[in-house]
Amino acid sequence: MTAAQVQNALILCLIVGFGTMEFLSRRYRAAIHPSKDDTTLELLMFLSVVAVTQPFAILMTSKLGNLWFPEYKDILADLPWWGMVAILLVADDMTQYWWHRLSHSPLLWPLHRAHHSAEYMSIRVTFRNNFFYYLMMPGLWLAGCLLHLGFGGFVYAIYIVVKLMVILGAHCTWRWDEPLYRIPALRPLMWVVERTISTPATHWAHHAITNKDGIGNYKGNFGNLLFFWDVLFGSALITRQYPAQVGLIDDQLFGQERWYHQMFYPLLQSKREHSALKFGGTIYAEPEQSQ
Repeated sequence: MTAAQVQNALILCLIVGFGTMEFLSRRYRAAIHPSKDDTTLELLMFLSVVAVTQPFAILMTSKLGNLWFPEYKDILADLPWWGMVAILLVADDMTQYWWHRLSHSPLLWPLHRAHHSAEYMSIRVTFRNNFFYYLMMPGLWLAGCLLHLGFGGFVYAIYIVVKLMVILGAHCTWRWDEPLYRIPALRPLMWVVERTISTPATHWAHHAITNKDGIGNYKGNFGNLLFFWDVLFGSALITRQYPAQVGLIDDQLFGQERWYHQMFYPLLQSKREHSALKFGGTIYAEPEQSQ
């Protein structure tokens, strides 16, 4: 099997595995009640990422690299695997941290808002975003450049699988870290784990509808694979607790945005009152709370 085939097979196993745990834990049926707009948005965004955005970024960087920089083709292919991983963590994961953090600014919030409009946590939320959020993500294009430079093969494939495993786990309805916090012998290990990778506790806090309970941290906990970036750049909040509610307060007050406005803004714009998904719109904020 090729590296790409192994990668795809392992990703399918991850999705099936986490999906199975969501159902077996009974949390899915108890906590998740998606609307038709939720399901449509999540399905179309998943398909667009795996079939359009990521392949397009890799194809374009490959073609441009061969056209403009053919002499650099596979120039880094002889790097040791750990060197490639270190570069990927910076060029892909750290840049995604900053892209994610910037997407919580007024300018870029409309491209990321869809990810937070879900009123539940599940692996189905993982790729829920605006189409242009991924198309403009620096890490995808930098990863394409690294592939041109020789980062192909099993190193990149396994890196992607590990990263997706962490991200799926952080969104999963089944909170895999919860029972581990209750085992005294594992406390030192979990102290390291929760400061290294994203966990359900730290990432659910990022999706919280409020910060007022001391658990939510929607202005922080931006990490994807590595939570270490939050620790390093001062945006981390670790409580080992989970917010009582996730989602957006403006959706509760004014109704959910339609899936096509969430996915295709700014090409399609909302007509809803107090919407960030239209020109001139702003992030809705209560007097005590801002998104």
